[in-house]
Amino acid sequence: MARIAVIGAGMGAMATAARLAVAGHRVTVYERGSTYGGSVGRYERDGFSFDTGPGLLHLPAVYRDLFVKTGRKPLEECVELVQVDPAVRHLLPDGTSVTLPNASRGGAAAVLDEAFGTGSGDRWNGVLGRARDAWNATRRPLLEEPLRPDWQALGADPYPALRKSGLLRRRPPTLAEVAERELGGPLGELLTARVRSYGLRPADAPASAAVLPYMEQTFGSWYVRGGVRELATAVYERCLERKVAFVFDADVRGVVERDGRAAGLSLADTGTGEADTVEADAVVCGVDPRALGIPPAPGPVPAPPMGLPGRYTLFLALGGPRPAEAVHRTLVGTDLTVLRPDDPAVRPDSAHEAVTVQAVVEPGTTPTAEELIAAAAPAVPGLRERLLWHELRTPADIAAATGALDGAVPPPALAGAGGRLLHPSNTTGLPGLYLAGGWAHPGGGLPHAGMTGALVAGLIVEGADFRGSR
Repeated sequence: MARIAVIGAGMGAMATAARLAVAGHRVTVYERGSTYGGSVGRYERDGFSFDTGPGLLHLPAVYRDLFVKTGRKPLEECVELVQVDPAVRHLLPDGTSVTLPNASRGGAAAVLDEAFGTGSGDRWNGVLGRARDAWNATRRPLLEEPLRPDWQALGADPYPALRKSGLLRRRPPTLAEVAERELGGPLGELLTARVRSYGLRPADAPASAAVLPYMEQTFGSWYVRGGVRELATAVYERCLERKVAFVFDADVRGVVERDGRAAGLSLADTGTGEADTVEADAVVCGVDPRALGIPPAPGPVPAPPMGLPGRYTLFLALGGPRPAEAVHRTLVGTDLTVLRPDDPAVRPDSAHEAVTVQAVVEPGTTPTAEELIAAAAPAVPGLRERLLWHELRTPADIAAATGALDGAVPPPALAGAGGRLLHPSNTTGLPGLYLAGGWAHPGGGLPHAGMTGALVAGLIVEGADFRGSR
């Protein structure tokens, strides 16, 4: 039984801790904040409750697998998952409104034919069909296996070429070019808006980014009753059941190296006049490794994606009941997401409504709360008249809560773009030190961060023979 120290109590870190504890290791998690969950937090005020991070769960199979592998109770006995239907409403700049059903290829095609003309649904499903081919080609090496030494092979875009007159390409297209050439006009804006909501720029994201809307349409969008924070609580409680120890308000300053391998952690001075040292046989870093200066794996490795768009989140407390026809998720243009959950647990009573607005913005852009309210108004009729109060969360707040440099939110890893959107390997340049969470392979987002748990636990338990999750 090895002693394993985990830095951070985010979703990827806790998923790793639970799996390692099941394997018989003694695991302790050291978290700089006072609670678990990382970016999956909660803001509460006056009977209102808001998720500070993701508001929906895609690919719930990742967490179903975690709960099956770590205990008796399955995921659905620990949280209540609700399929969001319709999945999303798009409000386009020209005033067009399109509402797509959840996990329905045929239903989506019918809606798009009605909105944009006959054949639009076939063009949409054609793009997502090619995205399915990209998903099938890269799902295992990109998501279920440790990053291979020849990771450069993932730099080639797996999105199939559309070989028609005028479309024969000399280079792999960007996602924006796919949207323009294969869909066109407002229909293409649906694709770019969906990818933009992940914090990616369609103009320089590879065409393989189409796997993200494919994943949503195929596996569905899910809401966790009470908010996604309830999922973090369930993972935390599973860790406690597996005897994982948590130390909160523990400021990790660095990794202790001894005899050429990781041997523990150095914690900030807690009043004794000197830093405390924690001994460990292995260390898992579940936070942004750049903040601790952690060395990368040997040889050429992908660097963390840099210069990415940031996120502003605005919490809105509204008077008046949530209308029956309200849609859970609305994408306004290409940069704004409005979430209106139909959940009594997030509002004081049926005479109020809790609304969350998430804005994807370029570095250096600092929208005000008033600007975000104005942008969200088309998605929430009577918004200004109903508004009781608002609270704005900026990238600086994210940095303070999670330790991520500049408050950046890591996107999912993608094949293509020469490997620019891959993330560093789960192994590092220091034996015994591993990376988990959204800043490691295979990247950010609830499903991808959760996948790091299986990868890191496999590397520690099985060593160099580990070939991926099963």
